[in-house]
Amino acid sequence: MFKTLIVILMTSVLVNNYVLSKFLGICPFLGVSKKLNQAVGMGLAVIFVMLLATLVTYPIQHFLLDKFNLGYLQTIVFILVIAALVQLVEIILKRYLPGLHRSLGVYLPLITTNCAVLGVTINNVNDGYNFIESMVSSLGCGLGFLLAMVLFAGVRSRIENSHIPNSFKGLPSTLIAAAIVSCAFFGFAGIVEHLFS
Repeated sequence: MFKTLIVILMTSVLVNNYVLSKFLGICPFLGVSKKLNQAVGMGLAVIFVMLLATLVTYPIQHFLLDKFNLGYLQTIVFILVIAALVQLVEIILKRYLPGLHRSLGVYLPLITTNCAVLGVTINNVNDGYNFIESMVSSLGCGLGFLLAMVLFAGVRSRIENSHIPNSFKGLPSTLIAAAIVSCAFFGFAGIVEHLFS
Protein backbone atom coordinates (compact mmCIF):
# COMPACT_ATOMS: atom_id res chain seq x y z
CA MET A 1 0.00 0.00 0.00
CA PHE A 2 2.77 2.45 0.96
CA LYS A 3 4.66 1.67 -2.25
CA THR A 4 1.51 2.36 -4.29
CA LEU A 5 1.03 5.73 -2.58
CA ILE A 6 4.67 6.70 -3.27
CA VAL A 7 4.27 5.74 -6.93
CA ILE A 8 1.05 7.78 -7.18
CA LEU A 9 2.75 10.77 -5.53
CA MET A 10 5.90 10.65 -7.67
CA THR A 11 3.93 10.06 -10.84
CA SER A 12 1.62 12.98 -10.08
CA VAL A 13 4.50 15.36 -9.38
CA LEU A 14 6.89 14.41 -12.17
CA VAL A 15 5.44 12.15 -14.87
CA ASN A 16 1.85 13.34 -15.10
CA ASN A 17 2.57 16.95 -14.15
CA TYR A 18 -0.71 18.70 -14.87
CA VAL A 19 0.95 21.83 -16.22
CA LEU A 20 3.99 20.50 -18.07
CA SER A 21 2.69 17.12 -19.29
CA LYS A 22 -1.09 17.44 -19.45
CA PHE A 23 -1.11 21.20 -20.19
CA LEU A 24 -3.86 21.97 -17.70
CA GLY A 25 -3.72 25.17 -15.65
CA ILE A 26 -1.71 27.09 -18.24
CA CYS A 27 -3.37 30.47 -17.54
CA PRO A 28 -2.05 30.91 -13.99
CA PHE A 29 1.19 29.18 -15.01
CA LEU A 30 1.92 31.86 -17.60
CA GLY A 31 0.28 34.74 -15.75
CA VAL A 32 1.64 34.42 -12.22
CA SER A 33 5.10 32.97 -12.85
CA LYS A 34 6.80 36.35 -13.35
CA LYS A 35 7.85 36.66 -9.70
CA LEU A 36 8.90 33.86 -7.39
CA ASN A 37 6.80 34.94 -4.40
CA GLN A 38 3.66 35.14 -6.54
CA ALA A 39 4.43 31.75 -8.10
CA VAL A 40 4.88 30.14 -4.68
CA GLY A 41 1.72 31.79 -3.34
CA MET A 42 -0.33 30.61 -6.30
CA GLY A 43 1.16 27.13 -6.07
CA LEU A 44 0.31 26.83 -2.38
CA ALA A 45 -3.22 28.14 -2.99
CA VAL A 46 -3.72 25.57 -5.76
CA ILE A 47 -2.43 22.75 -3.52
CA PHE A 48 -4.89 23.81 -0.83
CA VAL A 49 -7.80 24.01 -3.29
CA MET A 50 -6.91 20.66 -4.91
CA LEU A 51 -6.82 18.90 -1.55
CA LEU A 52 -10.06 20.53 -0.39
CA ALA A 53 -11.75 19.84 -3.72
CA THR A 54 -10.81 16.16 -3.54
CA LEU A 55 -11.87 15.98 0.11
CA VAL A 56 -15.32 17.30 -0.82
CA THR A 57 -15.88 15.83 -4.30
CA TYR A 58 -14.87 12.24 -3.46
CA PRO A 59 -17.77 11.65 -1.05
CA ILE A 60 -20.15 13.56 -3.32
CA GLN A 61 -19.20 11.29 -6.21
CA HIS A 62 -19.38 8.00 -4.31
CA PHE A 63 -22.24 8.64 -1.90
CA LEU A 64 -24.48 10.90 -3.98
CA LEU A 65 -23.79 10.86 -7.72
CA ASP A 66 -22.95 7.14 -8.03
CA LYS A 67 -25.61 6.03 -5.55
CA PHE A 68 -28.44 7.82 -7.37
CA ASN A 69 -27.10 7.33 -10.93
CA LEU A 70 -26.38 11.05 -11.35
CA GLY A 71 -22.90 10.64 -12.81
CA TYR A 72 -23.80 12.87 -15.75
CA LEU A 73 -23.88 15.81 -13.31
CA GLN A 74 -20.27 15.24 -12.23
CA THR A 75 -18.68 18.14 -14.09
CA ILE A 76 -21.32 20.68 -13.08
CA VAL A 77 -21.29 19.62 -9.42
CA PHE A 78 -17.49 19.59 -9.25
CA ILE A 79 -17.26 23.07 -10.83
CA LEU A 80 -19.74 24.43 -8.26
CA VAL A 81 -17.80 22.83 -5.39
CA ILE A 82 -14.47 24.19 -6.67
CA ALA A 83 -15.94 27.69 -7.14
CA ALA A 84 -17.19 27.68 -3.55
CA LEU A 85 -13.82 26.47 -2.25
CA VAL A 86 -11.94 29.16 -4.17
CA GLN A 87 -14.20 31.80 -2.66
CA LEU A 88 -13.34 30.37 0.75
CA VAL A 89 -9.60 30.54 -0.03
CA GLU A 90 -9.97 34.11 -1.28
CA ILE A 91 -11.76 35.18 1.90
CA ILE A 92 -9.08 33.53 4.06
CA LEU A 93 -6.22 35.13 2.11
CA LYS A 94 -7.88 38.54 2.15
CA ARG A 95 -8.38 38.31 5.90
CA TYR A 96 -5.09 36.75 7.05
CA LEU A 97 -2.59 37.33 4.17
CA PRO A 98 -3.63 40.60 2.49
CA GLY A 99 -0.22 41.10 0.83
CA LEU A 100 -0.43 37.75 -0.94
CA HIS A 101 -4.07 38.43 -1.80
CA ARG A 102 -3.10 41.73 -3.48
CA SER A 103 -0.10 40.21 -5.30
CA LEU A 104 -2.19 37.37 -6.75
CA GLY A 105 -4.80 39.87 -7.88
CA VAL A 106 -7.06 38.64 -10.64
CA TYR A 107 -5.36 35.25 -10.81
CA LEU A 108 -6.78 34.05 -7.50
CA PRO A 109 -10.37 33.95 -8.78
CA LEU A 110 -8.99 32.21 -11.87
CA ILE A 111 -8.36 29.12 -9.72
CA THR A 112 -12.13 28.66 -10.05
CA THR A 113 -11.68 28.15 -13.77
CA ASN A 114 -8.32 26.39 -13.43
CA CYS A 115 -8.87 23.22 -15.38
CA ALA A 116 -6.06 21.52 -13.42
CA VAL A 117 -8.18 21.55 -10.25
CA LEU A 118 -11.20 20.16 -12.08
CA GLY A 119 -8.98 17.68 -13.93
CA VAL A 120 -7.54 16.30 -10.71
CA THR A 121 -10.94 15.67 -9.15
CA ILE A 122 -12.34 14.02 -12.28
CA ASN A 123 -9.20 11.96 -12.98
CA ASN A 124 -9.14 10.66 -9.42
CA VAL A 125 -12.62 9.24 -9.99
CA ASN A 126 -11.80 7.96 -13.50
CA ASP A 127 -8.58 6.29 -12.31
CA GLY A 128 -10.54 4.37 -9.68
CA TYR A 129 -8.55 5.66 -6.73
CA ASN A 130 -9.85 5.13 -3.23
CA PHE A 131 -10.04 8.09 -0.84
CA ILE A 132 -6.44 7.92 0.41
CA GLU A 133 -5.07 7.43 -3.11
CA SER A 134 -7.17 10.35 -4.33
CA MET A 135 -5.79 12.62 -1.61
CA VAL A 136 -2.20 11.54 -2.36
CA SER A 137 -2.79 12.08 -6.08
CA SER A 138 -4.19 15.55 -5.40
CA LEU A 139 -1.25 16.41 -3.16
CA GLY A 140 1.15 15.20 -5.86
CA CYS A 141 -0.63 17.16 -8.58
CA GLY A 142 -0.57 20.27 -6.41
CA LEU A 143 3.13 19.81 -5.64
CA GLY A 144 3.74 19.30 -9.36
CA PHE A 145 1.91 22.56 -10.07
CA LEU A 146 4.02 24.33 -7.44
CA LEU A 147 7.22 22.81 -8.85
CA ALA A 148 6.30 23.94 -12.36
CA MET A 149 5.49 27.45 -11.12
CA VAL A 150 8.76 27.81 -9.19
CA LEU A 151 10.88 26.38 -12.01
CA PHE A 152 9.26 28.62 -14.56
CA ALA A 153 9.59 31.69 -12.35
CA GLY A 154 13.33 31.04 -12.37
CA VAL A 155 13.36 30.56 -16.13
CA ARG A 156 11.40 33.77 -16.68
CA SER A 157 13.76 35.77 -14.47
CA ARG A 158 16.65 34.52 -16.61
CA ILE A 159 14.78 35.43 -19.79
CA GLU A 160 14.13 38.97 -18.54
CA ASN A 161 17.84 39.44 -17.83
CA SER A 162 18.94 38.05 -21.21
CA HIS A 163 19.42 39.79 -24.50
CA ILE A 164 16.90 38.36 -26.94
CA PRO A 165 15.76 39.61 -30.34
CA ASN A 166 12.85 42.06 -30.30
CA SER A 167 10.62 39.67 -32.23
CA PHE A 168 10.92 37.11 -29.41
CA LYS A 169 10.43 39.47 -26.44
CA GLY A 170 7.38 38.92 -24.28
CA LEU A 171 4.99 36.08 -24.96
CA PRO A 172 6.97 34.32 -27.75
CA SER A 173 10.02 33.78 -25.56
CA THR A 174 7.79 32.73 -22.66
CA LEU A 175 6.00 30.10 -24.74
CA ILE A 176 9.26 28.76 -26.19
CA ALA A 177 10.73 28.49 -22.68
CA ALA A 178 7.57 26.74 -21.43
CA ALA A 179 7.83 24.22 -24.26
CA ILE A 180 11.47 23.47 -23.43
CA VAL A 181 10.72 23.06 -19.70
CA SER A 182 7.81 20.81 -20.65
CA CYS A 183 10.03 18.61 -22.82
CA ALA A 184 12.39 18.13 -19.89
CA PHE A 185 9.59 16.57 -17.83
CA PHE A 186 8.97 13.81 -20.35
CA GLY A 187 12.26 12.23 -19.25
CA PHE A 188 10.87 11.47 -15.80
CA ALA A 189 8.48 8.79 -17.12
CA GLY A 190 11.16 6.10 -17.33
CA ILE A 191 12.80 7.04 -14.04
CA VAL A 192 9.68 6.59 -11.91
CA GLU A 193 8.80 3.31 -13.66
CA HIS A 194 12.26 1.83 -13.05
CA LEU A 195 12.58 3.04 -9.46
CA PHE A 196 9.39 1.35 -8.31
CA SER A 197 9.08 -1.64 -10.63
